[in-house]
Amino acid sequence: MRDHSSTSVRTPEPLLNVAALRADTPGAERVVHFNNAGCGLLAAPVLSAMLDHLNLEAVMGGYEAAAARAEQVRGFYTEIAALINCTPDNIAFSGSATHAYSTALSSIPFEAGDVILTTRNDFISNQIAFLSLRKRYGVRIVYAPDTPEGGVNVAAMAELMRAHRPRLVSATHIPTNSGLVQPVAEIGRHCRELDLLYLVDACQSVGQYPVDVAEIGCDLLTATCRKFLRGPRATGFLYVSDRVLRAGYEPLFIDMHGSRWVEPGRYQPAETAARFEEWEFPYASVLGSAAAARYAREVGVDAIARRTPALAARLRGLLDAIPGVRTLDRGPELGALVTFEIAGWEAQPFKAAMDARGINSALSFREFAQFDFGDKDVDWCLRLSPHYYNTEEEVDLVAATVAEFAGH
Repeated sequence: MRDHSSTSVRTPEPLLNVAALRADTPGAERVVHFNNAGCGLLAAPVLSAMLDHLNLEAVMGGYEAAAARAEQVRGFYTEIAALINCTPDNIAFSGSATHAYSTALSSIPFEAGDVILTTRNDFISNQIAFLSLRKRYGVRIVYAPDTPEGGVNVAAMAELMRAHRPRLVSATHIPTNSGLVQPVAEIGRHCRELDLLYLVDACQSVGQYPVDVAEIGCDLLTATCRKFLRGPRATGFLYVSDRVLRAGYEPLFIDMHGSRWVEPGRYQPAETAARFEEWEFPYASVLGSAAAARYAREVGVDAIARRTPALAARLRGLLDAIPGVRTLDRGPELGALVTFEIAGWEAQPFKAAMDARGINSALSFREFAQFDFGDKDVDWCLRLSPHYYNTEEEVDLVAATVAEFAGH
């Protein structure tokens, strides 16, 4: 697709000390890491926080180490809350964004005939969850249409809100298979006007863009820590609004951490978002996630949001100039996920060829995005996702490598 606004080669503004950031990133000199949409490279403070706690567990014991670091563990909630503009009581730790999402869905008392209104660019696991709810409870799934330029038609989505009064409105801020940035705050304004429950998947935007839950107007928001936030794997979080907490929403399988068993026939949910958590925590990873959020805030999310998409725009422009390469990203705003198809190659061999050059990337397949890839008529693509610690020279190297392979 060559109708996007980023066909020219743009150079990011030199707002960050990239050399210092790379010195903080042990993997930066070993690989060209353009798979930050999959898993960002850990920064040294994140790695240190995790290793320090594992060493403490080894010499003290797991329970005892958690008790000794209780104040630092509480820092996870403080840091995430500061990152997305809420209070620590609104944050629940989760083992993944998908687990956070399914836990949030389980708190909604769906009934047969209830409508879930979503977009054609939702994350695959979210779409499967909706289909599962349809199979079990008989809910209806309504998809808002896209605009011709790409991305959801918010006006049409608002009309569907008024027509169907959905039990849930859901949108993915940035889908995993595209650079599209969805207008989640615009959707949120309509949800607030109509008093509709609104769930946002911010998996690819937290750590790449400023995310403000008050501005978005969402009731629930999920994210991972491993992607652009550069935290450890198997970590994520769920934001739960005060409105949802007051309304008494709770997960289907609440446990001894999220509630108290106050008498034989009754339990009492926690007053905070802790009701969405479970008793077992990977404390080293929790501390690593806190360090990752702190690191992102110290670097400056506004500066990250300028540099990272600009690197992607530079890459997208260079790829557009290569015969046999078709970039696929569409929409009025494009983030740091660059997707493209290349003539004459199959998926796995092309990925292996990139790997052999020390370039980290990811494959996306039609089953990940049935609507989007069907519209674009592609079965697979390669996804490249630079971040603020990557360099312009790396962007140029990656584009030159793709050009070389396209010539083959």
